[in-house]
Amino acid sequence: MGERPPVAFSGVHSSLPAWSGARAGDEVYALHVNRRVVHVVSRMRVVDMERRDCCGTAPSTWEDPAFPGHDDWWMLGAGGCGAAPVHVDATPVRFDLPVPGDLLAELTWRNRRGHTRGLKYVVDGLLEHSVSLQGFYRLTPESAAALANVVDRAAASPT
Repeated sequence: MGERPPVAFSGVHSSLPAWSGARAGDEVYALHVNRRVVHVVSRMRVVDMERRDCCGTAPSTWEDPAFPGHDDWWMLGAGGCGAAPVHVDATPVRFDLPVPGDLLAELTWRNRRGHTRGLKYVVDGLLEHSVSLQGFYRLTPESAAALANVVDRAAASPT
């Protein structure tokens, strides 16, 4: 908590999020659900999706760590099947920034075909089932701006 992750991990296996649609400059929101409340864990701007010197030496056997240069962040998927680094410029990790319930009901995503969808299972500002939130989805510009506002207001507030 309080640290800025320099990297996250993408992969083709279902154990990792597929960042295949992300490009350098995109903003990604890591979200966490606790007791039906959705929290913004970190806002990450994608820097690149390449293995760099900071990642450490690539493994030569299956027993070697995949990304020894990012040992502090292994829990973000470094050990996942087919993991690939996604270098990010991120806000500090936190678990105390809830997405307001009224905003939760208004969040929308757009798929590659241009269809939009809202978050399912929102009841009285709480998320009853997190299944429609699991994965990697592209927010509509309006929803991205609304989440950015939540993060920016929290960053500007004295603690």
